[in-house]
Amino acid sequence: MKVFLLEDDDAIGMGLKYSLEKEGYEVTHVTTVADAKKAWKKNEYDISILDINLPDGSGYDICKYMKESEDIPVIFLTAADAEVNVVMGLELGADDYICKPFRVNELMARIKSVLRRAGRGEDKGSADSSANIERIGNLSIYTNEAKVTIKDEESKKEETIELTALEYRLLLTFANNRGVVLTRNQLLSDMWDISGDFVNDNTLTVYIKRLRDKIEKDPSDPKIIKTVRGMGYIVDK
Repeated sequence: MKVFLLEDDDAIGMGLKYSLEKEGYEVTHVTTVADAKKAWKKNEYDISILDINLPDGSGYDICKYMKESEDIPVIFLTAADAEVNVVMGLELGADDYICKPFRVNELMARIKSVLRRAGRGEDKGSADSSANIERIGNLSIYTNEAKVTIKDEESKKEETIELTALEYRLLLTFANNRGVVLTRNQLLSDMWDISGDFVNDNTLTVYIKRLRDKIEKDPSDPKIIKTVRGMGYIVDK
């Protein structure tokens, strides 16, 4: 597994590189936006870890740059835990977000989770996916492959839906709780694997909208993920 690491703090960068390599990852470490653009190669890496505040720009700039050519999983690192930074990172397609200071073990767990959800884990394709399929209406969720397809009502053909790791996780949470109203706090807690005190409701709103845009025939009148006013959301199919 190859990791692209953009971190301008030498101590943090060197420590992360050492820890990642100790876990068996190959790491390319750069410290500036300019160096990141020079070092980045399409389809070369499995995941990117990007610091946000950089001397010559922002990790957001590199995220946009990468996403233009490849839907690579991205985890943002930052010392700023402001709501606007969280939401902006997610809107750019980030799969996870962790604030400094953080524990290395926590980051390692996040990396493995993101890789697994993105279908880039070491064990992908090793199991029989036919035995693990969740269906919601015309959606099929292949849990062993972390893949989602939608069946066209006219042609009856299935097309793969490209979801980020957190979008997939959110959809899987709904699939595993059909017929149950899930509150916003329950959803946020499940998405982040921690209490998520720094994650505001706006974060969830971003992901609900993005997910509906991808799976609903008419996102303005959702038939799969329904809003239960004053309570949360429900999938009852």
